[in-house]
Amino acid sequence: MKKYECDICGYIYDPQKGDPDSGIAPGTPFEELPDDWVCPICGADKSEFSELED
Repeated sequence: MKKYECDICGYIYDPQKGDPDSGIAPGTPFEELPDDWVCPICGADKSEFSELED
């Protein structure tokens, strides 16, 4: 699963870790995050994230 980086603050969404503070279980791919999920650091929406290269 690919990691995604917030273009605003640099937060890395790692699907293996998920986002437990937002109720996102480990193993959740970025594509399956709810549409209303936002960056836990700066509040940017999903459209502000870019896929990281391996």
